[in-house]
Amino acid sequence: MLTINEGIMKKLFIAAFIFVSTFTTNVFAEIKMGVILGFTGPIESLTPAMAASAELAFKEASDSGSLLGGETITPVRADSTCVDSAAAQSAAEGLVSQGVAAIMGADCSGVTGAIATNVAVPNGVVMISPSATSPGLTDLADNGFFFRTAPSDARGGQILADITKDRGIKSVAITYTNNDYGKGLADVYAAACKAHGISVTTSAAHEDGKADYSSEVATLASAGGDAVAVIGYLDQGGKGIIQGSLDSGAFDTFILSDGMIGDSLTDAFGKSLNKSFGSLPGSTGKGAGVFAKVAGAAGIDPSGPYTGESYDAAALIVLAMQAGGSADRGSIAKNVMAVANGPGKKIYPGELKKALDLLAKGKAVDYEGATGVTFTSVGEAEGSFLEKEIKGGKFKTKKQR
Repeated sequence: MLTINEGIMKKLFIAAFIFVSTFTTNVFAEIKMGVILGFTGPIESLTPAMAASAELAFKEASDSGSLLGGETITPVRADSTCVDSAAAQSAAEGLVSQGVAAIMGADCSGVTGAIATNVAVPNGVVMISPSATSPGLTDLADNGFFFRTAPSDARGGQILADITKDRGIKSVAITYTNNDYGKGLADVYAAACKAHGISVTTSAAHEDGKADYSSEVATLASAGGDAVAVIGYLDQGGKGIIQGSLDSGAFDTFILSDGMIGDSLTDAFGKSLNKSFGSLPGSTGKGAGVFAKVAGAAGIDPSGPYTGESYDAAALIVLAMQAGGSADRGSIAKNVMAVANGPGKKIYPGELKKALDLLAKGKAVDYEGATGVTFTSVGEAEGSFLEKEIKGGKFKTKKQR
């Protein structure tokens, strides 16, 4: 039997333990953040660097000690597959059920639209995609929960057509992956080419996942053209089209959409692509140079497609949390536009602590980031583009468009 003093001491110990446990939980609470990208599928060679870039921004905020008075972020990855909407929705539902505050992603346009419409928006979860570019997403009924740091293909297709004209191409055959991204970009690109006086000999869809694309290449070859525009994915059908074209001698000049630009393509074909070119969202401005240093120091290749956009998407989520003083999903949604478009102190990669401290004091920031972030009224990047060409079997940046 306990004595009176022993009983009092035990009660005090229990009370102290509960206080310390509660205090520890509050101080070291972790905010879960979703990162959903196609870790398998037709762009799986691109997504590791994209995820790492987003997680770099989350880590930077966590390590600063300034996020919501010392909170930290735990990224939770999920696989969008890039092409399977049902699987992507299921993966996103898993993130939401785990209580993520927001989602960095998704990547490909079709799965991004499916997740936003069926999972994120109904649950009031902000999504910021670094790479979904379909023009159809501009009019998404998102209730203010969907944003993207990549510009729409409505502009991207025009840029690619401008480059095609400047390269002296007079006629082009077009092949596109048979989904929202492929068809949307192909339509814009074809119309812009025609407006430039470039003959479009054919515009034909191709399916991903086939072992052989000789029949598709034969169709393109019979239509003819100075080059073939390959609007697709570098680890899937687009690669197969190029392989078939080179094997048969049908084409040796390829016009590449953003989904076709990555080292795995040049690793596969090398100098055989030396006449080829394309474009993808990106910048050569101050932010891009700063990001290159920050990402490089973390062991991330900053030249990878959509790495800067991924860092920026994550950073905007973090800053929106701080601006609203809360990790509440609705609060994040209300503050994304304010930190993206300013006015306020311009913030670049590696400067998240500075931004968090300013916001904590009630001051405004204008997040420029790696890509010169400025959102349109519907929350998508106005964006700039990089003209890419292949020289010596490697992608090189010619200039910003």
